[in-house]
Amino acid sequence: MGKNISQAANQWYTIDLHLHTPASSDHQQPESTFLDILERAEVRNLHIIAITDHNTVSGYRKMSEEVQQLELLEKLGRLLPDEQFKLEHYRRLLNKILVLPGFEFTATFGFHILCIFPPEKPVRELEHLLLNLNIPPEHIDEGSQTVGATSDVLTVYRVVNENGGLVIAAHANSSNGVAMRGFNFGGQTKIAYTQDNNLHALEVTDLELKGPRTTAAFFSGTKPEYPRRMHCIQGSDAHRVTVDPIRKKNLSIGERATDVLLEERSFVALKNVFLGNDFSRTRPHRHTEEPAYDFIQTAVEEGSNIIQEFHESVTVRGGKLYEVLADVCAFANTNGGTLYLGLSADPKKSPAGIPEPEQAIRQVEKEINNRISPPLHCQMDIHDYRGKKLVRILVPRGEEPPYAVDDNKIYVRDEAETGLAVRDEIVSLVLRSKRETVAESKVPTATEEMVELSAVPEPEIDSAVQAPRTGVEVVAPVERQGKQYFTMRDLRNGNVVNNVTRASARKLWHYAIERYNELAPGIESTKIAWQGDLGMLSKYKQGNTQRYDLIQRTSQGFRFYFGVTDDGIHGDWKRLTGSDEG
Repeated sequence: MGKNISQAANQWYTIDLHLHTPASSDHQQPESTFLDILERAEVRNLHIIAITDHNTVSGYRKMSEEVQQLELLEKLGRLLPDEQFKLEHYRRLLNKILVLPGFEFTATFGFHILCIFPPEKPVRELEHLLLNLNIPPEHIDEGSQTVGATSDVLTVYRVVNENGGLVIAAHANSSNGVAMRGFNFGGQTKIAYTQDNNLHALEVTDLELKGPRTTAAFFSGTKPEYPRRMHCIQGSDAHRVTVDPIRKKNLSIGERATDVLLEERSFVALKNVFLGNDFSRTRPHRHTEEPAYDFIQTAVEEGSNIIQEFHESVTVRGGKLYEVLADVCAFANTNGGTLYLGLSADPKKSPAGIPEPEQAIRQVEKEINNRISPPLHCQMDIHDYRGKKLVRILVPRGEEPPYAVDDNKIYVRDEAETGLAVRDEIVSLVLRSKRETVAESKVPTATEEMVELSAVPEPEIDSAVQAPRTGVEVVAPVERQGKQYFTMRDLRNGNVVNNVTRASARKLWHYAIERYNELAPGIESTKIAWQGDLGMLSKYKQGNTQRYDLIQRTSQGFRFYFGVTDDGIHGDWKRLTGSDEG
């Protein structure tokens, strides 16, 4: 097991990793000094900042050179009184605030990327890196967004990561952001730019908002095309030191900041948060007295899904402990996820709590060690929620699938359901394991991984409307020796599973087979409210999740889709279901 983390042993630090200095050509207060910037960061109670001027490190270099010059004069005994005051002021502020060097890079097509490095990284190395990324030598000190043709987004991600940097997509959901808002193309490019393994986090402008339409919700790991959950932070993108009294959108230093839970104030600790799968260690910084962000309450509101589950107890009696193990195994075999013990998935129910949480952790840890193979490293911690003690288990996406309970029970996660994997799914897991143990020199990107994993493309039909992106499609069965064998298409990833029977079908599949057998024989005479070639068979709630059973008419016949969630609704399907187009 990995070590069990304790959030209580850590401390919240406030960070703003997107600041410009007068070294950026579009800075709105070019008369500002570096001491002005540090003083403002102190007023805003910032603990870590990054200087990220446009395509240059000249601002950070000038600040470092100013401090070094003052220290040299001090060593030579030639400091004037005002210089002595300035040096002491610098020392006090730099002791209080960790300043990280970096730059905001303009990649091909104008996408912006924050590239942030440890404080010991030599400035000359960063300038050399900018040149290697095709910043023209004559522009390396200009601090301009416009620098001509540079490097593509994925190359920047890879090169900066290989050079020890922290890679964050700047204002990803806004202008010049890799989420590509305002572009009439995207598709695989948008997936690549937001899911690549060399990208550590997304900077977003709506982190303080709640709801399914937010950027953080979109990249939560529940979307079919975006299975990698992304760390989301916010930064000020300050191009000025003080508040703009006229245009409120022109933020000053620290006006939009993030809190990060760290074991120490350091670049290494900060990067480790973004490399980990504990998404509760970042939250939007609050400037007012409003309550702090409660990630457990947010989880309850979201309910069970492909990366999240709840268990009220972990008792051996009644099989509760085994259910926990099955979910751990399923998360490891799928996208990873989080388990909450002592808490119901029903938001109306009060938390039951775990009476002896430390003992529960030891028990679950022992069971995972003894019964799940190959070895799986999870993290566990204890949280207070509404007066009760809860245990949280963070399960990574496993590196050596398939994982099994008691050597032979292989579980997978299908939407909000854990079930035994069938033959085709086990084959896919084995192939994934082989692919991920390819030569160490070739680490596949998220895009390559998805291309290799998307087993079967959608059938070619005469309709321009693609199938929904979640739920399951039932393909007409074949009968052998009086027994029906179905083919099930997982709409989330396109994987096709053959030879499914009623007996072997897990919950959603079993429901889909039953409904298909009810509807298919008399579908021509069934009353359906059609919108063109799309129809809705039923609409129902399952826990917190809205689900749909849908039908599509083609020249080849009818296609049946069951258990579709809102995440899978797109295009003309939105008009059919009444979903917003936003």
